[in-house]
Amino acid sequence: MDRRHSQGAAEGSPLGRGPREAHAAEATSKAPSAAPGLTDPELEQDLGAEYEFRGDVLEGELETARAEAAAHLETAQRVQAEFDNYRRRVARDAEDAAKRAGQRVITELLPALDNLERALAHVEAGGDGAELTDGVRMVLEQVLDVFGKEGVERIDPVGAAFDPNEHQAVGQAERADVPEGTVVEMFQCGYRMHGRVLRPAMVVVSTGGPRA
Repeated sequence: MDRRHSQGAAEGSPLGRGPREAHAAEATSKAPSAAPGLTDPELEQDLGAEYEFRGDVLEGELETARAEAAAHLETAQRVQAEFDNYRRRVARDAEDAAKRAGQRVITELLPALDNLERALAHVEAGGDGAELTDGVRMVLEQVLDVFGKEGVERIDPVGAAFDPNEHQAVGQAERADVPEGTVVEMFQCGYRMHGRVLRPAMVVVSTGGPRA
């Protein structure tokens, strides 16, 4: 290698680079470095000293909003817990009320049961059968009285027009003296409670008579 060429290269750059490479490195070293933050420099320049103040205000508002959100979440969770407790308490109270209602009905029926047992004991001891009949009738009246207190009504439709909502036809009878579709006989009494049919009455319906 030519000694002059090597010497010229060494004189051009202490690191052994050529003039073009040295110039590129110098240009790179003079380039401005990127700002580490994400803030717009023009915004900082326009606001000046006011920028820091506004930044503090925004930070404070953000913290306030976070605190309010946490408070609202806590309130919602507390309301949900209170509602769950209320729902369980209502269900428990309803169950207890149903049990108390059943106990009340049974308590009111106990005297009727006692009278029925006395009537049977009287007949078994050699008493008159008529007294048994009177005793059973009295028990029936007591039971119906308890039913009435609970809102239960008998469905006894003999002589009325057949109603499929409250009656169940189990037979027909040829009757020319009553309008067709009239209940002329009842096999089993029906019952309704507070307007709702508990059991339809089993009846015989007339046919062959004049149309109603």
